[in-house]
This record gives sequence, C-alpha cells and structure tokens, in this order.
Amino acid sequence: MSVGAAPTLRRSLTIIGIGVRRQPRWFALAVAGSALYGVMTVGTAWAIGKVTRDYVAPAVEAGHATTAQLVATGGWVAGVVLLNMVGVVLRRVAAGFTMYNVGADFRRQVTRQYLRLPLSWHHRHPSGQLLSNANADVEATWNVFAPLPMAIGVVIMLVAGIVQMFLVDAVMAAIGLTVFPALFLANLVFQRRMSPRVTLAQQLRADVSEVAHESFDAALVVKAMGREAEETERFEVVTRRLQTANIEVGRTRGMFDPLIEAIPTLGTLAVLAVGTAQVASGDLTPAEVVQIAYLISILAFPVRALGWVLGELPRTVVGWDRVDAVLRARGEMAYGERDIPPTGASAAHLSGVDYLYDVVDEQGRISRHQAIHGVTVEVPAGSTTALVGPTGSGKSTLTNLTLRLVDPHRGSVTIDEVDVREVTRGGVPSVGVLVPQQTFMFDDTVRGNVTLGADFTDDEVWHALEVAQATGFVRALDHGLDTRVGERGASLSGGQRQRVALARAVIRRPQLLVLDDATSAVDPSVEQSILTALRRTAAGTTVLVVAYRMSTIVLADDVIYLERGRVVDHGTHAELVARCEGYERLVTAYAREAAERAAVAAEEEVSR
Repeated sequence: MSVGAAPTLRRSLTIIGIGVRRQPRWFALAVAGSALYGVMTVGTAWAIGKVTRDYVAPAVEAGHATTAQLVATGGWVAGVVLLNMVGVVLRRVAAGFTMYNVGADFRRQVTRQYLRLPLSWHHRHPSGQLLSNANADVEATWNVFAPLPMAIGVVIMLVAGIVQMFLVDAVMAAIGLTVFPALFLANLVFQRRMSPRVTLAQQLRADVSEVAHESFDAALVVKAMGREAEETERFEVVTRRLQTANIEVGRTRGMFDPLIEAIPTLGTLAVLAVGTAQVASGDLTPAEVVQIAYLISILAFPVRALGWVLGELPRTVVGWDRVDAVLRARGEMAYGERDIPPTGASAAHLSGVDYLYDVVDEQGRISRHQAIHGVTVEVPAGSTTALVGPTGSGKSTLTNLTLRLVDPHRGSVTIDEVDVREVTRGGVPSVGVLVPQQTFMFDDTVRGNVTLGADFTDDEVWHALEVAQATGFVRALDHGLDTRVGERGASLSGGQRQRVALARAVIRRPQLLVLDDATSAVDPSVEQSILTALRRTAAGTTVLVVAYRMSTIVLADDVIYLERGRVVDHGTHAELVARCEGYERLVTAYAREAAERAAVAAEEEVSR
C-alpha cells in the first residue's frame, strides 16, 4: 500500500526529531558547518562581483594589473575559499558523528529489547529478521543524517541568494522562485511511487538474512544430507527477488534525480534569458550579470541538496517502522521487588499450570497450541526429581516454566514459596540454573565458556569440570583451559560440549539445578559418574532432571510421568513400574528390545 507524500513527510520530520534529540550538539555543529559553507558560497558571488568591479575591470581598462590589485584579488578569493573549506570539513565530520552515534544508540536499544522480550516472542520471529532489524533497518532509518545538515545549512545559502537576486532584479528573482512549486510536485509523485518499493526491499533484506542464517547455522545438516545445490537455489531465489526490488528502487530514484537536476537548470536558463535581455537594454552592468549568473548556478545546489534528503525519506520511514515494531513489542516480562532467600537447596512448586505455544503459519497468522494442561508438580528442597515422558509430552516446557524462561497462561510457579513473577530481574537466574538439551558454546576458550565472564578462579573452574567429568579431555587439549573451542564448540564432540555446559552450571552453586536431558550425548558410564558426583558435591542443590535412561531415573527420589502435557502419575521408579502401564512400557522399552534381540539370537543359535 502506497504512502502519501504529505504523511510521509510529517512522519519523517518526527523521526528526524527523535534523532536530533539523541545527538543535539553534533547535529547543531553539522548544521553550523553547513551554514558557514552556504554563507561563504554566497559570499563568493559577492566577492567575485567586488573583485570584478574594483580590481579586474580597472585593470582591463588600464591594460595592466598592479601588485596591490593582484594581492587584493587573491586575498578576497583565498579568504572566502578557506572559510568555505572549514564549513565543508565541519559539516561532514559532525554529520558523520551524528549519523553513526544515533545508529549505534538504536542498535543497542534494539538489542536490549531483544534480551528483555520473552522466548515466546523470539519463537515467532526468525533470527534473520532480527539481524536485519538491528542492522539494515537501523542503517536505513538514520542514513538521512548524511545529507540533512547540508540541506538545512544551505537553506541559508538559498535565502541569501534569493535576497541578493531581488536586490539586483525582482523579475529575475520571481522567475527563479518558480522552481520550488515544480520541485514539490515532483516530490509528491516520487514519494507515492517510492514508498511501496522501499518497503518491499527492506522486507526482502530480512528474508535474505534469514535464509543465509539458516543455511550457515545448519551447515552440518546441509552437507550431511547433500543439500548444497538446493540451499544455493533457495538463496538464489530470495536474492534475485531482492535484486529485482532494489532495481525498482534504483530505477525510481534514477528517474527522480535527473528531474531534480533539470528543474533548477531550466530555471537558470529562464533567468539568464531575461538577464541577457536586460543587459542588452542597458538595465544591468556586466558585473551584475556575472553576479546574477553565479547566484543562479549556486541556487541549483540547495535545491539538489533538498532533493537528496527527499530521496532518503521513504527509506527513513520504512526503516523506522521496522525498528519501532521491535521497540514497541509487548510481552516482556514484568518483574517484582522480592528476592528468593539464599537458604540452600530450593523447593519449586508448579500449581495448575497451563501453557500455550504461538504457532505461525506461512501467511504469518498466529494460532495457539496448548502444550501443558493444568499441571501441578512439587519439587522438594534437596531432592532429585525426574521428569519422564514420551517425546512432546511437555518436559522441556516445564523446565522453562520452573526457571521463568516463559510465564504460564494460567496457574503459578513458586520457588521457596515466592511467586517467580514477583521476583526482581535476575533473581531467578541467581538461584536456579538450566542446562538445556541443546548446549551452546561461544567462540571462546574453555575457561570463558565455563565462567561466561564471571569472576571465578581456575581452581573453581577445574572443580566444576571435575564434577562434570570433563577434566580428562580438557587437560588433553593443546592449551588446556585457554583452548578456543570454535564457533558453537565445533572442535568438541557433543558429549564434551554437554560436560562443559554442565560445568558452567555447577560452578555457580545453584540452589536449583535443572537438567533438560543434559547428559544424552555422553556414555552411560560417564553419565553415571556425573550424577554420582552431583549428588555428592551438590548437597545444597535441588535437582530437576529430564531423563530417559534408566541409570538416571533410578537415582531420582521422585519420578513424574507425563503424557500429552498432563501429569499421569508420580512416585518412585519401582512404584511407577508396578502401577503405571505407560511408564513401564516407556522405561523398559530398551531393555525389552534388547531381550527380544537376545531371544532371537538364541533361537537362531539353537536352530544351527
């Protein structure tokens, strides 16, 4: 849908005002430099007229120039040119500071908003779009500050030039002013044609970022499945759409820019025609003709500068709309003023909890899928509680709810009888730590991935690695704790990454440790050693673990069995095996399959 020129202009001025308030001093300095440039440019016309009248014409009449005439001529011209150069440098440097400082401010603001918004919001927005919002869209919004100080400053040039023209000849001045209605009309047409094209191009930039991010992030899958050609084609399709959209933007801009150039040129020709006639009739002197011709030529520049700004305004509005959509996004978690007391192991309680996921279809429509139905769970302080259930039963969702990564749509979650929604910002992470199913490693050293920049000694790091059964492979690395693990821990195996992630949690001595299938990639014997070390060293920690392996489940004091987002039963492992058919079938599936294979092998051996 096209946006009218007048609303676009009003909105652009509002957006520009926001940027000016962020960097008022640098912007004022840029405008001052541009104003100096404008005054000195007009002053050049006056200086040329003065030099022509007082020094050049007498020298021509005398047939020679005196030293004083040459020095005066050079002094006037050099002085005006030097001040002109100062204005240019001041304007360019200050405008650059304005544009880049405002852009940096908004990139930080967008990033902070990303961190404030809950996971449910991030699930609805692709990473490529978020990257585009923080980079390309911010850049599109504030690029207008490159030509804007010049356009504002040269208004002084425009006014001064028009005043001088009226002082010389009112008729020529009136003819020159006809360029402005023509410019406004051209801008009306341009804004209507440009806005939808720029909107499409900005959206396609986000689409390109999204496809590229997915392809790079899934490099292992792409190569393992032999999908390089298909991914290349997918990327080519979206980049060609962006190419077409950018060509349309460039074509529209290319039609507008020559028109902006032509309008003042046509005005100049008209004025010169009238001026020539007046010179022929003797109404103007040769010096006045030179002065008027120069004024007409320099008045074309302010008009062009205004055209540059007008050309940037559609991108400014579109970029701002996309950035502002992030800044205005709702859903960030509200925090209270309560603290969870540091009393050792914490107790967690989920009461009547419902949770619904937002599902976005290809048309961008949002629907709801209920993952948790009226779940009530008690995790006693100092206990080890296992969450067990088939895939999609809601185990990971419950771990996210427990540590308030998401809020329930109904019911409550408490830690040590304090509702997590009433806890101060950062209060829950200070007592509870999650080791997720999919571990993430930063492109940093082993030490950096364990401490995450917190102030821990190497002894504490080694102790945490020992609990996680990671000291062996870390000591074997070329540089030990100082070894860089690569992007996403590419130099480590899946089990090694899980153990480093577990050490990252252990070193913080949490009151509540939540393990979401956090040892699935390690050998059963290593897993057993990890869990045993945890029980031995984490006496002041409550453990909530999502478990599949029997070796993990049997260590739990209480086992909660889930199906389709509901608690079916809970008790000890032995109790559930005896009375819960679904649980017994799930946890004995591997053993039953192994027994069946052994029986088949035995029968084949007998038959031989």
